Amino acid sequence: MKAIGYSKSLPIETPEALLDIELPQPIATGRDLLVKIDAIAVNPVDYKIRQNMAPSDGAWRVLGWDAVGKVVATGEAVTTFKPGDKVFYAGDLNRQGSNAEYQLVDERLVGHKPKSLTDEEAAALPLTAITAWELLFEHLAITQVSPEAKEKSDEVILVVGAAGGVGSILLQLASTITGATTIATASRERSQAWVKQLGANHVIDHSKPLQPQIEALGIGQVTHIASLNSTVDYFEAYTELLAPFGKIAMIDDPESLDVMKLKPKSQSLHIEFMFARSMFNAADMQAQSDLLNRVADLIDQGYIRTTVGKKLGVINADNLKQAHQQLESGRSIGKIVLQGF
Repeated sequence: MKAIGYSKSLPIETPEALLDIELPQPIATGRDLLVKIDAIAVNPVDYKIRQNMAPSDGAWRVLGWDAVGKVVATGEAVTTFKPGDKVFYAGDLNRQGSNAEYQLVDERLVGHKPKSLTDEEAAALPLTAITAWELLFEHLAITQVSPEAKEKSDEVILVVGAAGGVGSILLQLASTITGATTIATASRERSQAWVKQLGANHVIDHSKPLQPQIEALGIGQVTHIASLNSTVDYFEAYTELLAPFGKIAMIDDPESLDVMKLKPKSQSLHIEFMFARSMFNAADMQAQSDLLNRVADLIDQGYIRTTVGKKLGVINADNLKQAHQQLESGRSIGKIVLQGF
């Protein structure tokens, strides 16, 4: 089968950073599905793995943790999917990724593809939807409401780095199935327009001091913070503007934080990593399948839209290098997707 892989950790400008290769087609056993890949999305985790985790003994590593495809075979223990089903998922960092014609994935990590979206549109969603859902409802413990009820709560969520992939779906989830007020940060006009379209109640500029801008809104103290990038730069500001017993959840990788700054207000810090369940074979791995199916329902009911920012064509090494370069620049809006081989 066709695949795109790497055998050495190299700068993306290097010709060998990602290469078109041929690999044996895998065989489904146990609870695995064999999926024929139709479309993928590219995430910061792709370039972070490429930069920092070289395969041993010259083996090929295949990246990719967002996919849409068709189930073509199932392992003997599979109970929830059958050949012909269209699915979407993020997968497992411990295994080969979706930058290949075929991929194995545990059925407990897989959802049924939203019927109302194209393959590219659906591929933009799994990793970020899982991340946003776990961050909002498992770490920050935001109260869920019926999308029809629109019951307002006293929760105020500050979303820092809101225009990226995770922020783009998090804002929609918050707007649709919580009663919280959301404050999104964005510094460019295009980014500000994007987060407003996705349901942010207020937008402030993260290149300026946060607290005066939030106080000027007159909506009270922030109770929850979704820190989607640059946590180390804003951490002290977070502890000052966040209410007592407030919660911060982050997804980035600061080298160090002075967590004792949280103590005076009894605040808490949470770290979201959506691969934790799959990497450690958690007892509740099925939760990821369940939440993907819930997101698919919300999409098909018209509450949530895709977060595609750019389409880069077919799945090959040249186009994936472009995707990595754009993500490494830190200025990408929405998700980057590719389709077909």
